[in-house]
Amino acid sequence: MAFREEEHAHNFSRRAFVIGFLQFLGLGILASRLAWLQVSQGHKYKTLSDKNRINMRMIAPLRGEILDRFGVPLAVNVQNYRALIVPEQTEDLKESLQKLREFIPVTEETIDRILKESKKTAKFIPLRVREDLTWEEVAKIEVHLPDLPGLMIDVGETRNYPYVESTAHIIGYVRSVSQEELTGDPLLTLPGFKIGKTGIEKVYDLEMRGRAGAMEEEVNVHGRAVRELSKKPMQSGTRVALSIDGELQRFVQEALSEHKSASAVVLDAHSGAVYAMASHPSFDPNMFVSGIPKDVWQAMNNDPTLPQTNKALAGQYPPGSTFKMITALAGLEAGTINRNTSVKCLGVYKLGRDKFHCWKRYGHGRMDIISAIQQSCDTYFYEMAVETGIDRIAEMAERFGLGKTLGFEIEEEKPGLIPDQAWKRKRFGNKWQPGETVVASIGQGYILTTPLQLAVMTARLVNGGYAVKPWITGYVGDQFKGAEQWPKIKVSDAHLAMVKKGMGAVVNTPKGTAYASQIIDENLGAMAGKTGTAQVRRITAEQRRLGVKNEELPWEQRHHALFVGYAPVDDPRYVCSVVVEHGVGGSSAAAPLAKKILEQVQIRDPAATDIYSFDKDKTTQDESVKRDMIGPFLPSREIGG
Repeated sequence: MAFREEEHAHNFSRRAFVIGFLQFLGLGILASRLAWLQVSQGHKYKTLSDKNRINMRMIAPLRGEILDRFGVPLAVNVQNYRALIVPEQTEDLKESLQKLREFIPVTEETIDRILKESKKTAKFIPLRVREDLTWEEVAKIEVHLPDLPGLMIDVGETRNYPYVESTAHIIGYVRSVSQEELTGDPLLTLPGFKIGKTGIEKVYDLEMRGRAGAMEEEVNVHGRAVRELSKKPMQSGTRVALSIDGELQRFVQEALSEHKSASAVVLDAHSGAVYAMASHPSFDPNMFVSGIPKDVWQAMNNDPTLPQTNKALAGQYPPGSTFKMITALAGLEAGTINRNTSVKCLGVYKLGRDKFHCWKRYGHGRMDIISAIQQSCDTYFYEMAVETGIDRIAEMAERFGLGKTLGFEIEEEKPGLIPDQAWKRKRFGNKWQPGETVVASIGQGYILTTPLQLAVMTARLVNGGYAVKPWITGYVGDQFKGAEQWPKIKVSDAHLAMVKKGMGAVVNTPKGTAYASQIIDENLGAMAGKTGTAQVRRITAEQRRLGVKNEELPWEQRHHALFVGYAPVDDPRYVCSVVVEHGVGGSSAAAPLAKKILEQVQIRDPAATDIYSFDKDKTTQDESVKRDMIGPFLPSREIGG
């Protein structure tokens, strides 16, 4: 019995030892594992834990504002509430989006877009669901966040254009970054981040973007922010100030709306500062920021008047009779004509077997250079041009800024075309014909110009012959981008004086083609200029015999109407060019518009102050901003002259 008890005790001790050893071994392993996790892998798991507890967010910078020459905002930032979703924080992305539809409107198209974007971007990057949420929509989402995994509300800024259609072609617009535009800059991956796509927004996009900030915030299990841990402030983008006068721009845009399609440019004859540049019809750039509806987009693309095109820069038109000043200068320089040279106009000019008609059926009678410009006699310029030659005319046109781009900031600028003999041989392999010189002398045939070029041509004609170039950007931050000393063109002052005298007679004498549009307000300077009517199709002999009126033709077959002008006559400061597409006649459609514009620009007088002062520390979001915050750009009234 005693033996059995002893054996039993021995067995119990052995089992206890084994069990104890196993327990000790287990505890040792557990302790080793715990030590390994806490010491060797402690940093890793602390990071993972922090990721669950701490939300790291990049803060989008405020985009730099765009101002007019008086400090009036043309492009600003307004507060915007957005719904975002983080794919990695939701088990079923589509299900979360469908759940969100119970509280705010979310289209199937939006859901499809987000699902596609989630496949192309990292799972931790928030994706934009909706923008411009109302306060009621924000409240609904915030209340139901525990039931909406991955969803979050973000308070950001969105771009707004207060002048809407009036400045759309100049300022341009911003839109979301496309896949092709991703450069590796993390800023571009922010949800809803937008970059400049057209106009000034595109030209100075990098300067206006700014630098992103960062914020660490503690969140609870539902992803709701509890407290802010740290914050690195963002840096706002650079502010851009332009030479244009916002209210003058609005006035010009509204004036052009009298017609189906038209454009105009107003600039300073001496500095080249652009005060207004309008193209009608236009569009609302705010639609592009928030997302333009498909039907509106299709309607714009199908519109024959091309509302998205800045016709002041990209519209290329035969200049018609506005080109006659160039022909006159070429003839004067070549010695083909002088002040006393006269030509008898009988309504038709014969060259070999060809006949070229003057616009006045039975002719103007005897014309000299002043009266030929005044009454726009075609025959005078036909005869002069044949003797002068196309090469001399083309060379003079190029001196005055025609036939090539002017280096303007906005990329839409087109070069136009000034042909000569070498151009035709290269383009067609044929010899230039004298009849083509006849047609070119009155701004027809192959010649193409833009409204901007016509304004520059006029400025160079009236500023003393200085090669002014147009510019629209005054300051980028504190760096001045504006005018410089312009070189003198090789042209006789006496010849320029003759041309200007003829342009004065166009508007201010009874026989002038724009006499009906003279400025009669005694408080304003008189206007001078030149009308132009450019054919878009050849007038047949049958139409001429039947006396078919241009205004009776379908709109797209009617002549373009043009006018170039300046004011005041005695001290030229402001120049403008107006093109009315298919407007029938320069005197009836374009000249009255130019009168309104040159009256208004003199009333507003943006070049009245010669000092450009810019308060770099003041923000235009302050309601106390005054219109004199930025003075006009012109450094000196004598610049270039």
